[in-house]
Amino acid sequence: MEDALIEVPTMRRFAGIDLVSDRIPDETTILTFRHLLEKHGLGERIFETVKANLSARGMAMRQGTIVDATLIAAPSSTKNKEGKRDPEMHQTKKGNQWYHGMKIHAGVDKGSGLIHSVVTTAANVHDLTPAAELLHGEEEEVVYADAGYQGIAKRPEMAGRSTEFRVAMRPGKRRALPDTPDGKLQDLVETAKAHIRAKGEHPFRVIKQQFGFQKTRLRGMVKNRCKVNVLAALTNLFLARRQLLATP
Repeated sequence: MEDALIEVPTMRRFAGIDLVSDRIPDETTILTFRHLLEKHGLGERIFETVKANLSARGMAMRQGTIVDATLIAAPSSTKNKEGKRDPEMHQTKKGNQWYHGMKIHAGVDKGSGLIHSVVTTAANVHDLTPAAELLHGEEEEVVYADAGYQGIAKRPEMAGRSTEFRVAMRPGKRRALPDTPDGKLQDLVETAKAHIRAKGEHPFRVIKQQFGFQKTRLRGMVKNRCKVNVLAALTNLFLARRQLLATP
């Protein structure tokens, strides 16, 4: 970051630093600032502040929700002071591949495609476990999710909700649909669900590609939770950049 602030004019402009009159913060100053964010839970407050700002500009996140999760790898190397991998990261199997790291769980607004809630867990936590935390309230009418969320409506924390859950059919069951009018209709319904769920993948692409968060560089869930909340806020700003530039 210290090098980037020296070399990249757009970074300095974003940080409000004038190369002529201002001193570029060194590595220690930047590290101290990050620790300040983590200690006081400011990552979460930054995320909430950005959401409130977007809502005030007419980008309210109160439509249906798309829930999804993505894996973030953690370094498997033990070449560190403790001689161990990060104890708060765990491994999970997806398909035939094992992954060691953490998960980002996000609730994405169906209309705007913006993140309205985000939760971080170790990679071995099932997608269903934090699902209730991703729903933004009683006004939610419909929730879209992939096949990994089968059974979400039966969870005890969902009791009493009037929400309609539109969860994707398992791939094997969908492939086995009969070649009949009813089977073709069910397949069309699944295709329509998939088109809506695709919007939930866009924020993850921004987090991983635009902001390069494909592997953790910090140890522990507290540090990574703070980073993910800041990235979720920046992702919302990136996704809404055209609307923001068009409004005063």
